[in-house]
Order: sequence, then C-alpha cells, then structure tokens
Amino acid sequence: MDHEFARLKRLPPYVFAEVNEMKAKARAAGRDIIDFGMGNPDSATPPHIVAKLVEAVQNPKTHRYSTSRGIPGLRRAMAAYYDRRFGVDLDPDSEIIVTLGSKEGLANLASAVTSPGDVVLVPNPSYPIHPYGFVIAGAAVRHVPHGPGYDFMAELERAARHSVPKPKALIINYPNNPTTEVADLAFYEQLVAFARKHEIYILSDIAYAEIYFGDTPPPSILQVPGAKDIAVEFSSLSKTYSMPGWRIGFAAGNKRLIGALTRIKSYLDYGAFTPIQVAATAALNGPQDCVDEIRQRYKERRDVLVSGLNAAGWAVEPPEATMFVWAPLPPAFQAMGSLEFSKLLLTQAEVAVSPGIGFGEYGDGHVRMALVENRHRTRQALRNIRTFLSEAAPSNVHSLPRAAAS
Repeated sequence: MDHEFARLKRLPPYVFAEVNEMKAKARAAGRDIIDFGMGNPDSATPPHIVAKLVEAVQNPKTHRYSTSRGIPGLRRAMAAYYDRRFGVDLDPDSEIIVTLGSKEGLANLASAVTSPGDVVLVPNPSYPIHPYGFVIAGAAVRHVPHGPGYDFMAELERAARHSVPKPKALIINYPNNPTTEVADLAFYEQLVAFARKHEIYILSDIAYAEIYFGDTPPPSILQVPGAKDIAVEFSSLSKTYSMPGWRIGFAAGNKRLIGALTRIKSYLDYGAFTPIQVAATAALNGPQDCVDEIRQRYKERRDVLVSGLNAAGWAVEPPEATMFVWAPLPPAFQAMGSLEFSKLLLTQAEVAVSPGIGFGEYGDGHVRMALVENRHRTRQALRNIRTFLSEAAPSNVHSLPRAAAS
C-alpha cells in the first residue's frame, strides 16, 4: 500500500537530521567530533535520587500500572516546590498533573484542546515541539517573531488582530530555548493582560527555570494575580536534576486545562513507572545542593565557551540562563545561513552545533551550542574553532573543502 499520511505531510524535514547524519559518519570514520548539538545533560543524576529509585524498584507493588495523573506524593511535592520557589499555591488534586517530561505534556494538551483550523500563536524561533505539537494536532500555527530587533508584545498584538479565527492559545518559553532570553514578572503581567483581553490561553514552558546564572531566579507566570484563570505551566526534572532519560515532568495551573490533559492522558498512558515517580518525589523534597552544583557546572562551561569564542573573534553574549549559547553567525559566514555554516564547522573544526534554522526561519542567523561538554573538551573545541576562523577569511570561505559535507 502507498497511502499518504496527511499529518506527516505537515511536518517539514527535520533539519537537525542532516547535521546528525554527518556527525555519525564522521565519528564512524574515526574523527573526534566535539558535540554541542543536543541539549542532553552529561552529568550523572544525583546519588540520593538514584538510591531512591533502586529502593522503590525492590518493592514488587511498584511494578504494576501506575496512574496517568501521577502518584499523590509526587503531585504534593510539586505543589510544595511551587509554594517555596514562587510563592504560588496549587491544589495537587486539580491543578497539577505528572507528565512524561514537558514535551509529552505539551503535545498531549495540544491534542486535547485544539481542533483543525484553530489558530495558535508561537514565537519564532522556538523549540520544535512548541509549534509542531499543535501542527500534529491539526491546528494552524501563526509564527510570532521575537528576539533582538523585535517588540514581542507589539508583534503579538498584530498577530491577534490579523488572525482568523482569533487565536486560541499562546505558547511561551522563558528562559528560552534556543535564544536564552529571560522574562521578568512585569513582562508576564503584560502577557496575562494580553491573554485576558483576547481570551487566549497561555501555555508556558519553564524547563530551564532552575538553570540561571544571575542573582535573581526566573519567575513563573503563575505568580501574576489571576494567571491561573488562563495559564498552565510545563516543566520537567530533566535539566534541574540531570534526569533527561527518566522522562518525568509536570503541568500546573488552570484547572480546565489540567482537567483536559488528565482526561486525554487517561486514554493514552498509565503514567510514568512508579519507582521513577518515587525518585522524583525524593528529588523535589530532598536536599537541593545538587541543583546548585549543576547550575554552577553550566555557569563554568558557559564562561569558558563564551570567553573563548570572543577571544577567537566570534562575538557572543553570555546567556543569563539555560544550558545553551545562542551565537550569531560570524560576519564572514552570514550569507551562507546556519545550516551550511553548521556543516562547515563540523567538517573543518570537528565541532557540532545546532543550526538556528531548525528552530524557525527567524533563527537562521544563529547557531545553538549546548553546554554539554566538559571544560577540557570545550577548550579543545575552541582551539579548533580559532584555527578554523583564522583560515576562513571572507575571501576564501567558499574555497574551503566541502567534500565531507556532501
């Protein structure tokens, strides 16, 4: 049979796949590729969390089906986290649900609350699941440019006025992946006022709320009075506790949206493996010095990478948060775009990065570098990049060998 699958036709080719394939071929050929491409934490999960998982898995009762809403103890732990971190009071029974990471929760909520033809506002550039979770659900995505040079609130107002039908939801993500932008409470207050005015739900992704480098922790939109009337927030333990493979997170906020996600998940899964949820409870309720250590590790790597890039002549601003550096293409390479530059950097400097075009058309002038290599490997990458940049003057960029990139 040769059937067409309509929803798959709405998904563009995965831009990162081309760089990933080149990276795999280079490694198979014995080349030492230093990989800043994927935001995959490299450090071990803190020992006390692992110990709790091992303890819980010894009990055969935990081997049964769990519950799609999440075990009560974990939902209570998440409510306690919001109380102490943001001063936000949440009902663990009606305003919190456990998810298989924030990505799964957002995608399933998209399926629960949108129908074909609904319009959703999504910043561009953005993490791919933010627009494509809704594309898969059949919604129409209106991309809203943000970043340097754009007045995001003005762009939102323009998008809301000119969308037919009117938008149903707005996706936001601060600290932002990939741009590393942060938001303050005053900005969230503007967003809540905007959403109330236009009767739009807000879906906020705060996966990087604990990976920050200044003195002021990033806020939650739920701190704004009345935000729970229109907003739900997604997060995960992946980055905060270095637990990416565990696939555990949560959604919190508006009861109607949490109820919708609860209902659709009741058809789709039985929740995360119970021992993982028990260990996640220990993470949230236990000592938090491990979070400080993880945060410090990323800060040290950020400082090495950013200072080294600037010393090599690649002007890059240090991010205030996240585990990424959002680097504008060096002037000599801007004309070729982020994908071709990423391929060139891989073949000539043996350094892998994510092309900005993979996050949307407005990201094409940048590449994203994940802080997932240790400082020694990062310095090695910087030496390679410095040599590459010194040899790739504007006059001979196009004469550099490209055979390995094809």
